[in-house]
Amino acid sequence: MATVTQLHDGNPDGVNFGSASTDKLGFYGLTTPVAQPSTIAAVTTTAATSTTNAYGYTTAAQADAIVTAVNACSAALRTLGIVAAS
Repeated sequence: MATVTQLHDGNPDGVNFGSASTDKLGFYGLTTPVAQPSTIAAVTTTAATSTTNAYGYTTAAQADAIVTAVNACSAALRTLGIVAAS
């Protein structure tokens, strides 16, 4: 049977990792823990319309902004070691 260590202090309010955005964390054996990844810009779009443009957005730039945001999320997860880098 596996030995598991629980991270809690008996407080029902939860547990925080780090007390500031500059505190460094790493997961799954990340060699060098890192500070909090930078903010990912919000994607602003107008309502989807009936169009032949990319994915039904008003402009291709709006669809590209979503791809950029997803890529930034993926990069942040890899930086923290939450998902594998490759």
